[in-house]
Amino acid sequence: MTDSRMNFQDNAPKIPPRILCIGMPVRDLTFHTPGVPGRGSKENATAFDEICGGNALNGAIGIARLGGRASICGPMGDAKEASSRFIFDQMAHEGIETKHLIHMPGLVTPISAVMIDPSGERTIVTFRDPELWHVKLPDFDTLLDDCAAILTESRCAEFCTELCAEAVRRGIPVIVDVDRAMSLREGLLNASSHLVFSSEPLQETADVTDDAQALKKIAKLTPSFLAGTRGPRGTIWLDENGKIQETPAFPVHTVDTLGAGDVFHGAFALAITEKQELRQALRFASAAAALKCTRFGGAFAAPQRAEVEELLSHGQVADRAPTGQ
Repeated sequence: MTDSRMNFQDNAPKIPPRILCIGMPVRDLTFHTPGVPGRGSKENATAFDEICGGNALNGAIGIARLGGRASICGPMGDAKEASSRFIFDQMAHEGIETKHLIHMPGLVTPISAVMIDPSGERTIVTFRDPELWHVKLPDFDTLLDDCAAILTESRCAEFCTELCAEAVRRGIPVIVDVDRAMSLREGLLNASSHLVFSSEPLQETADVTDDAQALKKIAKLTPSFLAGTRGPRGTIWLDENGKIQETPAFPVHTVDTLGAGDVFHGAFALAITEKQELRQALRFASAAAALKCTRFGGAFAAPQRAEVEELLSHGQVADRAPTGQ
């Protein structure tokens, strides 16, 4: 079920629903380290892996693993670039549709160095070519044909806000992953149906230090459903009456948080297309993110649908050997 403050299509989505994920794919170089190196120091990594990531791509992986159909749209570097070829190969393996990705000649696909400490927390340094922001997406009809929902990242507002506004006008849900502070005049505040913040950018956007008060302040500016994710402290959100609600996180042994928030957003977007009630959708997303945290591999450690349903049924992770890709 979608939020009652927005008027969406009553028709059930096609099975599986196609969710358009808008963002910038990233090549991730991941290092497992005893700790984050201090300024001017060196640290030996205990393990290394090369994967692809980025909010939208990670969300797409989560959607595909859970039985949805994900397509991705956004800018990439030159088609001849090694990073581009690597990411396309990975997406093909996951069954993600790539026909709407735009190669930009002479530019560099975003790349990240990711350090993961023994607690599973990640520290990330990313380079995004400034020229990538000047991408021009395909026309509305091409992107929105057979589209059950849009999942996008807030940093891409510069090139996707008009598309998102058109999607909302057509009754298509638009879920925004907000992982940086937004302006209170940001177009995506109204060109969306669901805004899901991380706690820090939620407080920075509202300029208050309390998640609940931040949600209430932003609610005055947008009709969108509002929520804030807080890792192991669960998710805080506003119901249709403007009351604060909370969805607890699932207690798990965390080894790798890389991509967990993106898997949450992907699972939530899929749940919205399936007409799940909001509380149920948030619990579904929390279960998917929790399972991802128990495994190394970024979003490539995202769970299958049966695993999420098992966790939802039993409330704890089954005693089994973890799986990766």
